[in-house]
Amino acid sequence: MPELRKDPVVGRWIIIAPERAKRPDDFKLPPVVSTMAGNCPFCEGHEKVTPKEIFAVRKPESHPNEAGWSVRVVPNKFPALMIEGDLDKHGEGLYDIMRGVGAHEVIIESPKHIVSLTELSVEEIQHVINAYCERMQDLKKDVRLTYALVFKNVGETAGASLEHSHSQMIVTPIVPYNVEAEMKGAKKYYDYRGRCLFCDMAKQEISFGERIVAEEQNFVAFAPFAPRFAFETWILPKKHSAHFENTPKNYHPELAHLLKTTLSKIEKALNKPPYNYLIHSSPFDTNDLEYYHWHMEIIPRITRVAGFEWGTGFYINPVQPENAAKFLRDVK
Repeated sequence: MPELRKDPVVGRWIIIAPERAKRPDDFKLPPVVSTMAGNCPFCEGHEKVTPKEIFAVRKPESHPNEAGWSVRVVPNKFPALMIEGDLDKHGEGLYDIMRGVGAHEVIIESPKHIVSLTELSVEEIQHVINAYCERMQDLKKDVRLTYALVFKNVGETAGASLEHSHSQMIVTPIVPYNVEAEMKGAKKYYDYRGRCLFCDMAKQEISFGERIVAEEQNFVAFAPFAPRFAFETWILPKKHSAHFENTPKNYHPELAHLLKTTLSKIEKALNKPPYNYLIHSSPFDTNDLEYYHWHMEIIPRITRVAGFEWGTGFYINPVQPENAAKFLRDVK
């Protein structure tokens, strides 16, 4: 029997319809064949093909825009927003307009031609997380910019144009609609109960246990109660933390280990599916908000959003999150 579940953050209703699906392991997709090795602009030795680097983790004796790096950040060659210029906010009648000022950067996660973050060691993933934090901390100094979204597209159907493992950061002069909706929902909960919704969510999921995927001392990965997508998984810090970029460096090893563990489980369970992950954090121009809590959302792209979803705002998820979490949890 299908059921409706309400997302506690934004109040969105989700339809859980297991009758539309088969067993969890029937979601496995054919493996993707590597095609770009040897001709990839992100591989070491091809530094001159990309825009000049903004940040890099390098060997001490190496030089910018040359070999010798382990993580490299460059401007996107085809940016969604441009760093130059002022906002020039204005209106045309009832319509609001501003210039497309912002930043669009690519985080190249390895000098080797790898297609998955899970091919890296935990220490190498730490360098990736550190690059996220360093770039966010630098860009928040720009008073024109308000919000940074870190995201990763893996596989063509998830939006990746190059298979070499990389992530991106787009920094905007406004808070994105989805984040604003989360913040409003979290503020409403805080005003009523005097507690952070995400902190309560993490505590309840750990206590309940059935939707837990993996856990570290300071972080937890779980299937949310009302997931939009099959095998959707969230990673949260257990202790309240509003800004991802302020995550203490001594926590990076744990986060790197949990991210690798969670992605490895998803890849093994679903035969390396295309997926997206994204990090929702507090806006740059806010202090340590007591009601909003950064988190990572991992979304395997194994089901499609179609007319009903676009027309109603409902999502139909064919896999109960309890079943998805157990399936992932059992993967070794």
